[in-house]
Amino acid sequence: MSKPQRTPVVPLEAGGGPDNPPCPACGEPLFGWIDSRPGLAGPVSRCESCGLGVVGEPGSVEEALRELDRLEAEADGAVRIANRAGFSAWLGGAGWAGLERGARYLFTVEAVRRLVAHRDQVVKKPRWAPAAGIAAMWQTALNSFTFGRNVALGRLGRSAAVPADRPWQRRLDALIVVVVAIPALLAAVPLELIAAALGRGGTVSLRFELL
Repeated sequence: MSKPQRTPVVPLEAGGGPDNPPCPACGEPLFGWIDSRPGLAGPVSRCESCGLGVVGEPGSVEEALRELDRLEAEADGAVRIANRAGFSAWLGGAGWAGLERGARYLFTVEAVRRLVAHRDQVVKKPRWAPAAGIAAMWQTALNSFTFGRNVALGRLGRSAAVPADRPWQRRLDALIVVVVAIPALLAAVPLELIAAALGRGGTVSLRFELL
């Protein structure tokens, strides 16, 4: 009796080429994820190895590090990232709250580890940011109902909203947020708690130290 043939494992590098440029963080090919959307500089690609998301052209290690350094630092010096490896990003797709207006790089913990290694730094134990993570999950849920994106967090000054194109759509979005806000929050809290327990919280605080 002949043995069943094994399907050969194709390495990620085999997908590299002009349509799949290298990831700035790890060098593996970037693959298409989301097409161009209002408020974004171009289509979004993602790395299947480290998880980094890139809006528009892939850029360089230096550019990605500068973008990381521009993120708002907390009182203890930690940097918060909207986690592209979080459950809210997987659930929301193009409606993920982390796709803010003007976003360039969409970080994961692993992508940040690889980026900061270029300047001889390591990431200390990441910490889930509960309030920000729940807010991201809540807004992601709301985005599935609205024409615009991040309308609620934009009103609260917590995000750069992308309003809908037409006035009637913007008025309807305002009504939708009022009607759906509480049910969406009731769903967001347990979802984000589960995500955090599985290590896939939507917002993560990171601290760096030299090797």
